[in-house]
Amino acid sequence: MEKSIKKWNRDNAAINIERYCAYQERCHDEVRTKLLSHGIYGDFLEELISDLIQNNFLNEERFAVMYAGGKFRIKRWGRIKIQQALKQKGVSSYSVRVALENIKDEDYAEAIRYWIQKRGNGKTDFDYEEKNDMVRYILSKGFETDWIIKILNELK
Repeated sequence: MEKSIKKWNRDNAAINIERYCAYQERCHDEVRTKLLSHGIYGDFLEELISDLIQNNFLNEERFAVMYAGGKFRIKRWGRIKIQQALKQKGVSSYSVRVALENIKDEDYAEAIRYWIQKRGNGKTDFDYEEKNDMVRYILSKGFETDWIIKILNELK
C-alpha cells in the first residue's frame, strides 16, 4: 500500500519544516526535497529556506561538521569517502574543507590501525600480497594511500 504524502499549506509549512530541521542536522538539499515532496514550490520554498538559515535551523557548515564527525566516529570512514558523501549531498567545498579539518590526525591514524587490526586479525607483519590486499581494503574505507602505508610501516 502506497503512503500518500500530505500536502503542507502556508500556515503549517514553516512549523513543520522547522520541526524537521530541529530533529537533526540537515543539508539544504534534504530540506528542499522535503518541501517539494509536500507541495511547496517557487518563491515560498526559497523564502522558507531563507528563514531557516536566518533563524539558524539550517546551517550547512554545522551540518558538514556533524555529518563528517559521525561518519568518522561511528563508521570509521576516511576523509575521501566523507568528502564524496558530502559532495553528493550538495555541500559547498568550503564546508567540506571545514568538516574534514575537524578530524584530528591522531584519531585518523587510530582509525587506520582499527581497520588493519580488524582485517589482519591482530597480525601486524604482512607479506607483499597481504599488504596489497590490506591497502586495497583500507582504500575502500576512504583513506589515503600515504596514510595507510605510513601506519603499516609503523606497525612493523
